[in-house]
Amino acid sequence: MLVLCAVGALEEAPISPPVPVEVAAPVTPGDAPVLEDTATVVVRLTIDEVGAVSRVEVRESAGAVFDRAAMGAAVRWKFEPARRSGVPLEVQVDVPVHFAPMRAREAVAETPHGATGTTPAPPVMTELAVDDSSSLSGASSEEAKAASRSSSPGFSTTVRGVAEAPPPVAVGDFHIEVGQLADVPRNSASDLMLLAPGVMLANHGGEGHAETVFIRGFDAGEGKDVEMRLNGVPLNEVSHAHGHGYADTYFIIPELVDSLRVTEGPYDASQGDFGVAGTVEYQLGLARRGLTASASYGSFASRRLALVWGPPESSEATFVGLLLRQGEGFGPNRSFANATAMAQVELRLGDDTRLRLLGASYGARFASAGVVRETDVVDARLPCAADADSQFFCFYDENQGGASQRHLVSAELQSRLKRGGRLVQQGYVVLRQTRIRDNFTGFIQDTPPGEDAQRGDGTEGYYRGSTLGLRGRYTPGLTLLGQSRPLELGYVARYDDVRTRSRRLRDSGGAPYSTLFDNQVRTTNLGGYASLRVQPLDWLALRVGVRLDTFLFGVEDLNRPAVDRDGPRIPEESLDAYGFFASPRASAEVKLSPRLTWLTSAGLGARSSDAAALSDAELAPYARVASGETGLGCRLEGASRPYSLEARGAVFATRVSQDFVFDERLGRNQPIGASQRLGAFATGRLQWEDWLDTQASVAWARATLPTPGASAWKLWDGAVMPYIPALLGRVDASVRGHVTVAGERLGWNVALGHSAVGPRPLPLNRYSDPVFLFDVGTRARWDWMELGVSVENVLDARWRETELNYVSNFRGPDAPASLLATRHFSAGAPRTFRGTFTLYLDFEEDAP
Repeated sequence: MLVLCAVGALEEAPISPPVPVEVAAPVTPGDAPVLEDTATVVVRLTIDEVGAVSRVEVRESAGAVFDRAAMGAAVRWKFEPARRSGVPLEVQVDVPVHFAPMRAREAVAETPHGATGTTPAPPVMTELAVDDSSSLSGASSEEAKAASRSSSPGFSTTVRGVAEAPPPVAVGDFHIEVGQLADVPRNSASDLMLLAPGVMLANHGGEGHAETVFIRGFDAGEGKDVEMRLNGVPLNEVSHAHGHGYADTYFIIPELVDSLRVTEGPYDASQGDFGVAGTVEYQLGLARRGLTASASYGSFASRRLALVWGPPESSEATFVGLLLRQGEGFGPNRSFANATAMAQVELRLGDDTRLRLLGASYGARFASAGVVRETDVVDARLPCAADADSQFFCFYDENQGGASQRHLVSAELQSRLKRGGRLVQQGYVVLRQTRIRDNFTGFIQDTPPGEDAQRGDGTEGYYRGSTLGLRGRYTPGLTLLGQSRPLELGYVARYDDVRTRSRRLRDSGGAPYSTLFDNQVRTTNLGGYASLRVQPLDWLALRVGVRLDTFLFGVEDLNRPAVDRDGPRIPEESLDAYGFFASPRASAEVKLSPRLTWLTSAGLGARSSDAAALSDAELAPYARVASGETGLGCRLEGASRPYSLEARGAVFATRVSQDFVFDERLGRNQPIGASQRLGAFATGRLQWEDWLDTQASVAWARATLPTPGASAWKLWDGAVMPYIPALLGRVDASVRGHVTVAGERLGWNVALGHSAVGPRPLPLNRYSDPVFLFDVGTRARWDWMELGVSVENVLDARWRETELNYVSNFRGPDAPASLLATRHFSAGAPRTFRGTFTLYLDFEEDAP
């Protein structure tokens, strides 16, 4: 029997039921017990006004393993929405899902379309009463009530958001489910960004230092040009001593990352500060219930212990995770140790309201080898053994490294309103502290008093701050031109109180001898946005939006001179500044066929000012970015296909009013004026049932500094910007299967990751060597135990993770400094092995 329930107050006009569009059958889980008879799960689906499954509940359970498989398939189903008098309605449908005994791998779902091959009986049409009891009423109310009383769900969940990702705002707007690609060897959650096209990561600071992100032809530094979020909580740190917008994602536990949304370009009205090249948001979730414990040991004494737990009979949004990492590093002065704890709970406050509480705590310490001069490596001048490998992985200054602490709490309230609207409210608090020490030039920056020798160019950046914030969005339950919920309104309110300081350090002992800057910064960001999406024609959808942001800066400069030309003074000074910018965005989506879409997007974005560079009563300047993109997207999937295939490709152009490039003298990015980019990308992902998942991408971008006086339309003219690779490629693939050995069923997995980086331009018309890296991993599982082995950089390439070109002197404080710029680099990791032992413990799961 099929039970259909419309949510909300309804008239007596007849309801046309939802019609299945794509209803792929679930697959028997690999860890499912052997069945002797058919296992049936009855799921209740809430199908919203756009035909997406927004909520799934298990009404009749067949055991947690089968329940999760049924729900996992159901959230991906698509329908034509139910309607009354042509108006889309939100309804509920009860669907039995059958799992056949051994040999029949695929489950069969009795959908309203009759996927079992038989013609189902007409659905029983009922309506959900609007009173607080939520009882069923209507023509068949007694039967529906009886069914409700007889079904006692053993496991239920509420799907986060809608089952399908909302329509993309651009071809480069990716909702990436990690899924099976989690099998590919990765060192941290930061590496998951490589699943988006045109992304490269580099790290000169050690294991625990934030990654330098190259995306869409931008050297986004450690976050200056890419907005980072975790479940809606912003991660970019204002006026950071190491660079404005510094964003460290190393504290995120990879096992708890369910998906990422990577929006390349400023095309979504919700994108805010730092979203110049785009926005990356990590979305947490743990699909597997029970306890998973894994311990790893690998090359260079690296150790890793991860514990993640999903309480049974709770949604994937409820979990606890602990991660400990420690190692000596792949060369001298590269040791690291860190620990992370993350926990989240989702509470259901009635049928239509959920409260999600998230907490995270992290501490890390790491040493860094920094950069070395290419000529010193070739001539074996470094303080290590004289062989080529020892010199390649050597270092100059043992004072380099850092430490970091971060604590985060967030509360998010999600409500479904009676007339089909949505309301989300979130508050968060973030506390963090970082200390980073590096030396890029050796002995040329100091101006010692008298005839004293150079004391060294070591730099210490210190940052301590707290952030309080609110954010929310409201989607009214409207219907406009056939589009349900076309309007979204949102706001942000963020307050930062930070201490940011940079000092020079002595080469001997690392004691500070001078202060470069020392500021107490207080920043308030208030913003709001509106986005409207309408579909005036069946084949055309239009989206327009605008975002307004205001910034108020208060700065206490604690490093003013004690004496000026007018005499003694207090060595402190206060200043205030204000900034405002508006960012319109728009897109047009043309459906060329049921599977092929042409999408064109344009938008303005902005980056706020670093408060340390402002003057009193200044109208704070900001960097403005204008970007446009056009391309095609295609998706093939459905119940008749055992696979799904998605492919996208686009060309884009971007112009920035104020860009930054790395300045070795300060060890941070400094402004250089306007820049422009012209680029293209293509990406595709193929998933075949539950055994194959592969994704490949290639991206090209040309970043230049425009010729003064040249037309703004000549995006290919001008000097090439240094350090940004023109060509990037990436492949991720995972294959899973089962074999029977001595009558026992064993699961296996093989995964591959490959990165290709084209030559990177360096100053003085030089280019780096291309980089080709291969990582492989394999696992075997028997019952609740699993063994895995991974090898990163399989070919043991000697590659340079960061390459720079400038003047330096590392030969000593008394050595004459050369004025000839030369190549510097930080070494990438050699071939590394890691073995992992994992236990899957389901203490509280019931057998079917």
